Amino acid sequence: MIYSLKGIVQQLHPTSVVIDVQGVGYLVGISLQTSEKLTLGKETFLNIQQIIREDANLLFGFNTILEKELFNLLISVNGVGPVSALIMLSSLSLNEIATAILSNNSGLLQKVKGIGVKTAERIIVDLRDKVQKFNVSDENISTYTNNKVKEESLSALEVLGIPKKTSEKIADRILKQNPNLTVEDLIKQILKNI
Repeated sequence: MIYSLKGIVQQLHPTSVVIDVQGVGYLVGISLQTSEKLTLGKETFLNIQQIIREDANLLFGFNTILEKELFNLLISVNGVGPVSALIMLSSLSLNEIATAILSNNSGLLQKVKGIGVKTAERIIVDLRDKVQKFNVSDENISTYTNNKVKEESLSALEVLGIPKKTSEKIADRILKQNPNLTVEDLIKQILKNI
């Protein structure tokens, strides 16, 4: 079982990263929160959750143990898979997720793509007693800007299964209001508006 990886960021995308560990590249699914903390060509350390299926051996990486723990809690809920959990961790901060669960705010959870009424209520019921420690303050550090913000955002959302036509209209509207968004921020805004 792979528990953690320490290596060089070989490729970096908003929803995935390739970590080069002594010549072996590991493809790791990540949330936007983790993506914001990584830098191409720099050494990094990721906490890993490995999920082995009949047809795949998947790795998911997290900047903090708390994010990994919340991911594992989310996928323990019936109806929440790894991709849905990553979308939730990309759309909302750990604090927002914990606060929504503790305050029975299923409406906030339902704003996340793929989370319906029943799933949101199941998350609240199943995790209410387990999320106290995630109710912490956020650190949002994002200094990376790129001319291709829209293209990268739409490409990342397509990987998550969101049609380009759907996200493009929302992206245009958001960028008119705030043209200086990073890829990660734009994706978060699009996810909240779907």
